[in-house]
Amino acid sequence: MSIRKLGFIGLGLIGGSIVKTTKRIHPDIEILALSGHQSTITDAFNQGLIINETNASIEDFSDCDYIFLCTPVQQNQKYLEKLKNIMSSGCIITDVGSVKGDIHREIASMGMEHCFIGGHPMAGSEKTGLANATDYLLENAYYIITPTESVPRQRVEEFREFVASLGAIPMILDYDTHDKSTAAISHLPHVIAYALVNMVKDCDNRDETMKRIAAGGFKDITRIASSSPVMWEEICLSNRQQLISMIDTYQQYLSKIREKIMDTDSSGILNFFQDAKDYRDSLTVTPKGSIQTVFELYCDLKDEAGGIATISTILAKNHLSIKNIGIIHNREFEDGVLKIEMYDHPSYLSAIELLRQYQYTVYQR
Repeated sequence: MSIRKLGFIGLGLIGGSIVKTTKRIHPDIEILALSGHQSTITDAFNQGLIINETNASIEDFSDCDYIFLCTPVQQNQKYLEKLKNIMSSGCIITDVGSVKGDIHREIASMGMEHCFIGGHPMAGSEKTGLANATDYLLENAYYIITPTESVPRQRVEEFREFVASLGAIPMILDYDTHDKSTAAISHLPHVIAYALVNMVKDCDNRDETMKRIAAGGFKDITRIASSSPVMWEEICLSNRQQLISMIDTYQQYLSKIREKIMDTDSSGILNFFQDAKDYRDSLTVTPKGSIQTVFELYCDLKDEAGGIATISTILAKNHLSIKNIGIIHNREFEDGVLKIEMYDHPSYLSAIELLRQYQYTVYQR
């Protein structure tokens, strides 16, 4: 790779993690950064992550090979106007937003399609800021790349190689496919979770009986409703058309099962559930479900030979049986790289205590 200098506008969880990972793997690459807070720049400089001790100006990015836009989606689009007239002819702008359509359309309207490659690292959590960024957040996480038709193919390949070098799994998609996919598997589930919580809140009685007995399936399926409302407001508006389409489709499926229940269609209900179960069980690692109690823990794990085997050995030597284990490739709203499912609650608690004794960072659900 011929990358010499990277620019970052925004040093939050995602931008900061890309910076930290880059410095670990490519220490010779220079990194310049601009942040909304001087204290963030100071912290990054003191950690040896960036070359500027004071906040950068837009003009300072004129000699960067790539510029990463790592601020909220709407702010990213405002920076495009400022960057257009100062960036070098060979510079590529990329972003890390979870919705791609808006910024691609803005790029097209500004005549900047020749220098833009959209990006979406599918990692992160509700935590924010450089303090929560790590140099392994991208390990084995999907990193969606959405190039324009006009950007040189060799630059797309260079960027793909750079993403792969950071330990992520690059996947090239067009932005419509990306937005439709994330609307279905990420954005719609959040809308459903928020709606279900509001429904229970509004339907509960004065004694809050529903709230009191809520457990298991309800808590599992609504956990993501604890995510940032501000962030999800922006995502819903940015991916409005695709999300509305998925909500309409979801309502059709609710209507189907409603009709089957109304008609006492036993076989229809069974087939509806069986089809869903078969597809759900085909996923690589079984995430939380709304039917059975699961005992899952998550831990940070660097991508190195024998990493999973070491953890398995530690648990096995202490007579703890693992029900399921695997890498999480889509970690946008999950902590930890590795998911471990135990058979029962005592084993779950023992595994957490044991792994922490071995200095693993463990997250509970």
